[in-house]
Amino acid sequence: MSDRSGRGRIPELSGIPWEGPSAITRYAKTGRDLCRDLGEEFGIGSEELYAVLIRSFKGHPVLALLGAPDVKMRARRVVKRLKRAAELQKGAGVELVKFHAQFRKEFVDVLPQAKPEARRSTFNWKDDD
Repeated sequence: MSDRSGRGRIPELSGIPWEGPSAITRYAKTGRDLCRDLGEEFGIGSEELYAVLIRSFKGHPVLALLGAPDVKMRARRVVKRLKRAAELQKGAGVELVKFHAQFRKEFVDVLPQAKPEARRSTFNWKDDD
């Protein structure tokens, strides 16, 4: 695994060991919070970038020569991608909530009755928030 992989680049998530249901809850909550923060940042950044592009390139001679003097149209096309990234982050946060709910449905409500203490595992089923 290279040092440019996702694991380790996000210490808030990679530092959570998979040791029990509470770890999965922490992982889902932390991931959701990160997605919300990124989504907000991308949304705010898109508004700021739009204003900067309009102010900086209004009446730019090269853009006028290219036959597209409408700087606002060009800025909207650029900023649209950043707004889309913000929306995708919101969707990722929703998926993390669903991930946690699915884990609880598939494992927490079913497997403790199967006496997991008899299995050799570092996963602690009694560690639940």
